[in-house]
Amino acid sequence: MKIATGGVLSAMAMDKKALASSATQIKPENKKAKVSLIKTSDRTSGIKRAVDILGINPVKGNDALLKPNFNTADPFPASTHNDTLINLILHLKKMGAKSITIGERSGPPDTDEVLRDKGIYDICKKLDVGLINFEELSSREWVKIKPKDSHWNDGFYVAKPVLDSKCIVTTCCLKTHKYSGVFTMSLKLSVGITHKKNMTELHTSFRSMRKMIAEINQAYNPSLILLDGIEAFVDGGPAKGTMKKADVIIAGIDRIAIDTVGLSILKDLGSNSAIMDTNIFEQEQIARAVELGLGISKPEDIEIITDDADSKKYAEKIKAILLKG
Repeated sequence: MKIATGGVLSAMAMDKKALASSATQIKPENKKAKVSLIKTSDRTSGIKRAVDILGINPVKGNDALLKPNFNTADPFPASTHNDTLINLILHLKKMGAKSITIGERSGPPDTDEVLRDKGIYDICKKLDVGLINFEELSSREWVKIKPKDSHWNDGFYVAKPVLDSKCIVTTCCLKTHKYSGVFTMSLKLSVGITHKKNMTELHTSFRSMRKMIAEINQAYNPSLILLDGIEAFVDGGPAKGTMKKADVIIAGIDRIAIDTVGLSILKDLGSNSAIMDTNIFEQEQIARAVELGLGISKPEDIEIITDDADSKKYAEKIKAILLKG
């Protein structure tokens, strides 16, 4: 198995206060955010189309760190579908990625167990992709982040390969989260870059949990986000829930834009009261992310782009829901 070591964390040489300060300053420009939307049940063509119509190629010539949703090994949409992972990797290779490395920390289950249950070791070997099990990193390979005005008591630890990577691709699912998270999409995906010892504080901070989730995202900026919404949990989650078909794949680079479009899709499908009865931009994960300047701040700043008539029709419906809140 190839384990990527390229670009070992230069930030490790930095003063911790300087690192925390730099983390809080990682903010995309506040401008229109494009979110591609493809109405399809075909992952092979859907992933390619969703990525290509964005008109960007952040992976060309770069070592890409790929962060999936392997919180558990439960079937999609509880975890990233293996077909999504494979098709995304193949497309990133065609886009000219210098190398691709999957990085993940599962939980509560052991990460190695989840990777084995999902067959990820075999996929990596077959596709010549690196793999970093964050849970197996040494104590020296974790960096403490203490953002200013954080709801974390004493900050949180982030896997150093994440902080060192210049090109991070994330792929998330479309689902609700019954354990106070409310929903799990691109913002909550970032919980998997933190150390497992931080989970006790997160999971017992019921009043601040959603804000703390958003605050983790200050540690990095994704270069590309892909959300597989072919099926979704509209209630329950994150491991098991009430499932509905959405037949949609979306992509972009703005986590707030991705998650608010995702929430609009959940509203269209018909979800639980925590989704249906709360304005999209008033969801605490979203509201805190907006406060932190992690992306766009209002629905009008989102441009949903498509490449066919069916997708355009659905995009118009989703944009109307998004604008209504």
